[in-house]
Amino acid sequence: MVQQVLINDDDYYVPDANQLVTEDDTPVDNFASAKQQRLLISSLYSSLQNQTFLAEANVGIYYTDLQPSIVPDVFLSLDVQVPENWWEKQNRCYMVWRFGKTPEVVIEIVSNKQGDELGKKLQIYENMRASYYIVYDPNQQLGENVLRVYELRGRYYTEISEPWLEQVGLGVTLWEGKFEARQDIWLRWCYQDGNVLLTGDEYAEQERQRAEQERQRAEQERQRAEQERQRAEQERQRAEQAEQRAQLLAERLRAMGIDPDSL
Repeated sequence: MVQQVLINDDDYYVPDANQLVTEDDTPVDNFASAKQQRLLISSLYSSLQNQTFLAEANVGIYYTDLQPSIVPDVFLSLDVQVPENWWEKQNRCYMVWRFGKTPEVVIEIVSNKQGDELGKKLQIYENMRASYYIVYDPNQQLGENVLRVYELRGRYYTEISEPWLEQVGLGVTLWEGKFEARQDIWLRWCYQDGNVLLTGDEYAEQERQRAEQERQRAEQERQRAEQERQRAEQERQRAEQAEQRAQLLAERLRAMGIDPDSL
């Protein structure tokens, strides 16, 4: 049993973090999951810079001192931040009693059938009161559904057909494209219009393309201006040639004894 710690004059119960296993150095299980986790985390921090939140991968969550931590592949918790001294024992993982709330979203990426994502893990997240539980099963280990989204309604999870997380203001979607030089189908966060949250590299590429478009527009404007200048120069030359022909004709008429001004 984790001992009681007194943090003020009242007998307020806080589990002793020194007796909890905050990390066990267990590595991620495969390359695909690690890359998928980076995509989900990095896009949040690149796209939601004006919001306060905490998103992490493979970090333990303690929701009660009576049970070991649960370690989701990814979680998102709104309106909280990592404490300043994150090396302190009590700040190294997500302890619900310290942050004052459970994460809104937990995500599990299915690698095999041993994870029990639709059984024991679902019950744990349900008891933990996480608002949304997402199971991403890219290889269809657990059935035909690649993506399952559960919403907490009352005491229990209900699977929802539309992957829009109303309480979070984000959705999830399957997206085909390239991330970190790997072409594949990825699970991504998205806005309600379906546009995905961009990573830092994607923002940089978007800015590069925008700058290239601006450069091309500027070059087109320069070319149009040069064409106008050339047309104006051609008009000037034609006017000058016409004036020269008129003067030459006038001189010939005078040589013939005809006053050109009288014509």
